[in-house]
Amino acid sequence: MRRLRALWAEHCARPFPLLAEDDSRAQEVAYYASWVGSLVEAAIAARGRLDSNQQKMLAVRHAEGNQAVWAAAGELGEPARALVARLLALEDLLTALNA
Repeated sequence: MRRLRALWAEHCARPFPLLAEDDSRAQEVAYYASWVGSLVEAAIAARGRLDSNQQKMLAVRHAEGNQAVWAAAGELGEPARALVARLLALEDLLTALNA
């Protein structure tokens, strides 16, 4: 839980990279950031636990993989890659806490 809080604080302290609003790759990254952020905030509020619906969403996303968001970030360049790397680390921590 401490690692989740620390990484979330680090993530929140960094500005969201400037990405073109009309670029579907940027929209994929922004959607993923919003989704992960909502789960992290819920887990922090619930002392590290997600409810059954949130756990199911996390499991489905894990099963689907993150190829699309990682590919989008790769095409967008370094600021997006760094953002997605942090988000993936947060998702991994959420999965570990709720296993």
